[in-house]
Amino acid sequence: MDGTELFWRLALALGIGFLIGIERGRHTRDEGGGVRIAGVRTFALMGLLGGVSAALARDLGGWVLAATLVTYGALVIAAHVLRTRELKDFGITTEVAELLVFLLGAMAVIGDATLAAAGAVATLALLSAKPVLHRWVQQIKRLELTAAVELLVLSVVLLPVLPNRGFGPGEVLNPYELWWLVVLVAGISFAGYFAMKLAGPRSGLFLTAVLGGLASSTALTISFAKLGRSHPGMTPLLAAGIALAAGIMFVRLLVLVGLVNGALVEALAWPVGLALLASLMAAALLGLEARGRDLGEQATHRLANPSEVATALTFGAMLAGIILLSYYVQEWLGDAGLYALAAVAGLADADAISLSFARMGLGAIAADVAVRGIVIAAVVNTLVKLGIVAALAPTGLTKRIGAVTAAIAAAAGIGLVWS
Repeated sequence: MDGTELFWRLALALGIGFLIGIERGRHTRDEGGGVRIAGVRTFALMGLLGGVSAALARDLGGWVLAATLVTYGALVIAAHVLRTRELKDFGITTEVAELLVFLLGAMAVIGDATLAAAGAVATLALLSAKPVLHRWVQQIKRLELTAAVELLVLSVVLLPVLPNRGFGPGEVLNPYELWWLVVLVAGISFAGYFAMKLAGPRSGLFLTAVLGGLASSTALTISFAKLGRSHPGMTPLLAAGIALAAGIMFVRLLVLVGLVNGALVEALAWPVGLALLASLMAAALLGLEARGRDLGEQATHRLANPSEVATALTFGAMLAGIILLSYYVQEWLGDAGLYALAAVAGLADADAISLSFARMGLGAIAADVAVRGIVIAAVVNTLVKLGIVAALAPTGLTKRIGAVTAAIAAAAGIGLVWS
């Protein structure tokens, strides 16, 4: 390392401390200079100290950096003790940031400078996001957290030990693959569910429908249909939300299938793309009819937590049953039987049958058969949503969703022919 490179690396170490010092200085700006332990200048010097110690260690040995780190750590601890006594503030966020600044400064000189800069930006982002993170934590219910932890434990602990080979007739049941699919679906559903809770109903119709569609388009349809019955004046806006969520369901299936069998994505892109286009156009027209009405707090719909163990196990059992049934149906009735099975399975859930067909499309059935089966299941599931609206909502909403469903089904059919 020549002198020029060392100069720029030390400048990076100084900049890292300065950057994080600005955030910490803003955080403690209401505290007096005699109370605040470290400000912008001190943090900048901390970063430079780490860089200089690392530079000296290159020539004199690693003991220089180690000794400096121990001494520096002792100073940070002493400052924390004094701060705790004076202000009764037991938080250690600033102290951890001070140690990070020193280490990132050292890394900038003798390590990967890019990673050091990235670490500084990540630290800055975490420190700045305190209000948002605290608000998110307050919105998480204990049951939701417990369900997520349970699923993570079952996935991380159970998945690696499951046998990765086929069982049953035709060896179509692979425990490892089955559980991986369960985790995949639960993860995508929970991401939409959790984002829906954090964003809240006031985030607007578009985000509400998109996130609700990712979590469960059926649950969103039920919720909006009930709202339509109690608030008929919101009919166009609710219809727009249901239309958009129905289109997002097709995109969700495309993502799931692509993760299992990427070869099917190109053929599915046409029906999915046209179905989404139809839903977007319908949502836009219905949104114009609504003339800017707001869903408000009434849009808070209750979605079942998709990461609960019971929900995941139920889906896994359904998926295993459909895989077995698909095997026997193909043996007995051929491709026509598979299409009938897709239609029947779509009445309850499009995810399980789509994943089953995606796996079978890896070699058990032709790719075009798998694609047709997936589209059939998705269209049937969309028709089911129309039935839900007809059963729960007034005539005005039912007529609008009927037109939307016809457009989406026709678009998917056209895309299937073109694919």
